[in-house]
Amino acid sequence: MKSTPQQLKVLSIDIGGSHIKSTILNEKGELQKKYEKIVTPVPASPENVINSIKTLVKDFPEYNKISVGFPGYVKNGVIKTAPNLSNELWKDFDLANKLKEVLGHETQVVNDADMQGLGVVDGKGLEVVVTLGTGFGTAVLLNGNLLPHLEFAHQPVGKVASYDKYIGEAALEKEGDKKWNKRMKKVFETLKTVFNYDYLYIGGGNSDKLTFKLDANMKIVSNADGIKGGARLWVHENAPETINPIKIKKK
Repeated sequence: MKSTPQQLKVLSIDIGGSHIKSTILNEKGELQKKYEKIVTPVPASPENVINSIKTLVKDFPEYNKISVGFPGYVKNGVIKTAPNLSNELWKDFDLANKLKEVLGHETQVVNDADMQGLGVVDGKGLEVVVTLGTGFGTAVLLNGNLLPHLEFAHQPVGKVASYDKYIGEAALEKEGDKKWNKRMKKVFETLKTVFNYDYLYIGGGNSDKLTFKLDANMKIVSNADGIKGGARLWVHENAPETINPIKIKKK
């Protein structure tokens, strides 16, 4: 029997370049257990990542749906790119069906920034979500509708091959906080010019490294807030067939 929204218990998983994080959510996106994480395996092959997920959630309470945020381009639950994991090993890997097989419940897999976006936006106007972690994730929503995902991180910037390389984890470690913050100022100016957004949300593990004052229509959000987007994938009336476009309820 199909679960009603009142019965939803969603295992929400965020796969990152450094950690895999998970919790259980109700239909409102409220955490039903402590947010937990495990180090992303090296190499981050599909088999190793799935085994890590199994280890992470083996003692979790009961759940009946699964949502996954993945750091790459995802189409209908199938991984197309995984630039910050073991990229070639993931090409055309059907992660949604594999996790359904392994964990025993219907699974949706979307880009990690898209899932974070669903978890944090207000649903009013043009909202952009960026994640600052191993790489640079982006999501764009219009009046609560999740728009088709763009791999903005792979655009060249200056003499650097991509935004991932310009402001990702490796760049932060190499250049240091001061130079990285100067780069982030330039990136935010570019986003403002390109998108003319109403609001910008900043997530990811390196968001707390920002040292300059943000504009009034910008704010930092937590990973715990972002993972709540996993519930919204299932309360939407069209789930689980597609997420583009997907409507969220205004707060």
